[in-house]
Amino acid sequence: MGEKFMEISNGVKYIFVFIIIVVLSLFLLWFGIYVPKTPGSDETVIFLVKKGEGAKEISLNLKEQELIRYSSLFRFYALFYDKADKLKAGEYELSSSMNIPEIVNKMTEGDRVKKIITIIEGWTVKDIEEYLGEKIDPGLEGYLFPDTYEIFPEDGIEEIIERMLANFDKKVRSQFQEEIGPEIITIASLLEKEVRTSEDKKIVSGILWKRLEIGMPLQVDAAPDTYKYKGLSPGPICNPGLESIEAAIYPQESPYLYYLSTPDGETIFSQTLKEHNIAREKYLK
Repeated sequence: MGEKFMEISNGVKYIFVFIIIVVLSLFLLWFGIYVPKTPGSDETVIFLVKKGEGAKEISLNLKEQELIRYSSLFRFYALFYDKADKLKAGEYELSSSMNIPEIVNKMTEGDRVKKIITIIEGWTVKDIEEYLGEKIDPGLEGYLFPDTYEIFPEDGIEEIIERMLANFDKKVRSQFQEEIGPEIITIASLLEKEVRTSEDKKIVSGILWKRLEIGMPLQVDAAPDTYKYKGLSPGPICNPGLESIEAAIYPQESPYLYYLSTPDGETIFSQTLKEHNIAREKYLK
């Protein structure tokens, strides 16, 4: 009887020890996955996931940068929840105050670091090349829509250009519901470089279209070739904004045939060459 009782007692002990081990293992597993390495830390780092890197390489890099405790638990969690093949390349802002699920979710959702770029109205392709540090097809002059863009640091110049061209279609072609020919964009680019205010742009637009109609040289200072040859420039001279494009599409009729811009940006209009020459003497001498 005593021996049998001892056997039962030993069996209970083994079961109890086994349960303790299981509970402790589960606790350590939970702790390693759900408790951040440094709770409450405000420090963040930019963590790069390169194209082609899998869960193993990512987990080892996270461990090396002291963002997680155990690389194996990162891989376990990503595999268990079928997210190992869904980790996206890019730059991420991470902190050791984040737990493994938070890091994995950030990478599977593609919540990457974004960079803000601003293309200014009137910039040329050359200006944009200098700003982005990349070569751009000069044939795109006039169609790289000026705006503020959110991009990812790893985006290539082709992706950025596609965003600008798509924005042009969205903001210009869809808004005016008509075919925007190259002549419109060329006139708009001249207005962008020549005139400041919306109202003046519409009047100057009317003057330029009128000159084209009567065969008079445009004589736009921003486009020297318009002094040598009649007609429009061979193409846009910059990338105009929406205001200039609208003015090119909807010119304002006026009695004027001449204009000039003063050093402070005011536009002076004249009906005759004599009036224009008087204005030149007054404002530009």
